[in-house]
Amino acid sequence: MVVYEWSRVAEEALNPLVSRQMIHTERMTVARLRLRKGALVPEHSHMHEQVTMLIEGQVRFTVGGEVRILSAGELMQIPPHAPHSVEALADSMAIDLFSPVRDDWVRGDDAYLRR
Repeated sequence: MVVYEWSRVAEEALNPLVSRQMIHTERMTVARLRLRKGALVPEHSHMHEQVTMLIEGQVRFTVGGEVRILSAGELMQIPPHAPHSVEALADSMAIDLFSPVRDDWVRGDDAYLRR
């Protein structure tokens, strides 16, 4: 068994409005993202199944052309290869679960988040 503490995981500023902490296990990636009001994650897609749990705030997801406002306490699943984007409508914090591991993030191939 492995126990992680977010307080011991480095927080990486990706741009002035988005920061991220990541944990990679054998089969998945868990990320805690801090999105300040106005943050935009541009449309992208990936081979990973994604589950997003919004812990604080409110965000607008567009997934495959469908728009959904997600509020604190809500959770959504994004299927593999679905184009999606996110806009923070308020200061927000989300936990993202990805399966399999986000090897692109391990490699640092995440330029779309750094704009």
